[in-house]
Amino acid sequence: MIAALLAAGQTVAEGNAERGKSLNGTCVACHGEVGNSLAGSFPNIAGQNELYLLKQLRDIQTGAREAPLMTGMLDSLDDQDLEDLAAFYAGQQPSMGAADPALADLGEQIYRAGISRKGVAACTSCHSPTGQGNALATVPLLSGQWPEYTVAQLKAFRSGARMNDGDARMMRLSAMDLSDREIDALATYVYGLH
Repeated sequence: MIAALLAAGQTVAEGNAERGKSLNGTCVACHGEVGNSLAGSFPNIAGQNELYLLKQLRDIQTGAREAPLMTGMLDSLDDQDLEDLAAFYAGQQPSMGAADPALADLGEQIYRAGISRKGVAACTSCHSPTGQGNALATVPLLSGQWPEYTVAQLKAFRSGARMNDGDARMMRLSAMDLSDREIDALATYVYGLH
């Protein structure tokens, strides 16, 4: 398993960040110059784990992940282009936000301890205590992600509209029993997590 993860990392290491920068012209309008978007409906991708970002680009391109706002954006790119874009954005400095104080305590409680009565695992087990994710396991960086985007993704996992979380269905199972208030609390907490 470790060898497979290292091999996957070597594939991503082939990405050329400088070339990726030259390919990001159509990305800038939604994701900003270096991957920090100006609107919460578009994810911040600066500093995102390279393996995760590459997986998402591939999934969007093949249709394994529905992303209506990305329709057609990746059609003319080959796999090397996707690797280069992932390398570029992974090397950028992510922006940080601040949690809504009214929801931060609940968000922190769920993020750090889960909800045992609902069978919801602690987010820290995969996304790390600081929200940096796990690059080798393709677990995304959450720290500084727009709350609006995080809410939309958790609701998509909860409803089953988003299914590209693998055979373990970890995100679908984790989000399945979360209430809207719990989702809002998690989203604002990770936005301010540093």
